Amino acid sequence: MPDDQQLAHTILDYISREYADSLQGTTIGPDSPLLSSGLIDSLSMVSLKVFLDQTYRVRIPDAEASAEVFDSVNQIVKMLRRLGVGG
Repeated sequence: MPDDQQLAHTILDYISREYADSLQGTTIGPDSPLLSSGLIDSLSMVSLKVFLDQTYRVRIPDAEASAEVFDSVNQIVKMLRRLGVGG
């Protein structure tokens, strides 16, 4: 089962690959603001949610898929934990 660091690494890798054009060389870490900084937009958030659903075989309720939760990788990891991923 993945630990928090492994979850964060997988998510950061996905974001770096999928949104390379938007990031324009910006290095992001687990606490980097994603939505509030404009690094990713709401459409990107939806594709990230789909990636998480498929990768971790979890259904993320709409109530959990908020801009606040998806604003950093660490917040996303916490949400995944609440939903039972890796626990």
